[in-house]
Amino acid sequence: MPNFVSNGGALRPEGAMAAPRNRRSPWDVRGAMSRPAAVALAVAGFLLPFLAWAVVSMAGWVDPVFLPTPLQVVQRCADWFAEDGLAGDVAVSIGRVFGGFVASAVVALPVGVLIGTYAPARAVLGPLTDFSRYLPAVAFIPLIMLWVGIDESAKVAVIWIGTFFQMVLMVADDVARVPNAPVEAARTMGATNGEIVQHVLIPAARPAMLDTLRTSMGVAWTYLVVAELVAANSGLGFSILKAQRFLQTDKIFAGILLIGLIGLLTDQAFRWLHRRCFPWYHLRG
Repeated sequence: MPNFVSNGGALRPEGAMAAPRNRRSPWDVRGAMSRPAAVALAVAGFLLPFLAWAVVSMAGWVDPVFLPTPLQVVQRCADWFAEDGLAGDVAVSIGRVFGGFVASAVVALPVGVLIGTYAPARAVLGPLTDFSRYLPAVAFIPLIMLWVGIDESAKVAVIWIGTFFQMVLMVADDVARVPNAPVEAARTMGATNGEIVQHVLIPAARPAMLDTLRTSMGVAWTYLVVAELVAANSGLGFSILKAQRFLQTDKIFAGILLIGLIGLLTDQAFRWLHRRCFPWYHLRG
């Protein structure tokens, strides 16, 4: 006769595997999914648009001038790398994006903390920032060329304008969402305003602020082509605009996909950094 052991109040034969408890369906609200299944679905979701593109273009349903095949785009990438300095274009574009992003973060982080912490700063700077974020960065190009010139600093300035105001507001919201309970507890223990900001608000808001930086980096990449309108002679955005003049659709596709790939790698690097810096934030109950 088999021996039975208790399993949460129920009996099961000894040696039998215990049934998983509280396992929710993936289709439940905030349901759980195994990592292999999630990876498989992510790969499928990523590849399906490319498969549809391959079928439509290779079947000849669309003129290659408007929709080149994936093989033509890959060949164009190879030629671009071998003959037209693709590596240099990638390096230049990465430098411009990171330059604008870092310059924006250096100013936006303290300003956002100031707005999210102090009511007078929020009253003075909040409406101005709300207004400024709706101003299109491309409209500033003539002014940037007058104020800054047409060298590398002009490209960086366009990306800075495109990311700064959004970043300020998101950082301010991150700080403002910190609950009042730890703030009041620190004040009860005699902490000064500066100590509350340094030891309570900023540490509590850091995970959200890093997510804000990740989102802002994505925005910075979207402004790359606009930035390289300013008297550029290299870079991925410049190459896309140049290819447009000669109807080199395969090169346009290649440039767009390369920007997307670099942006995706940057995004995944931020996700990895977030998990590394805040492992407790990713624990599931």
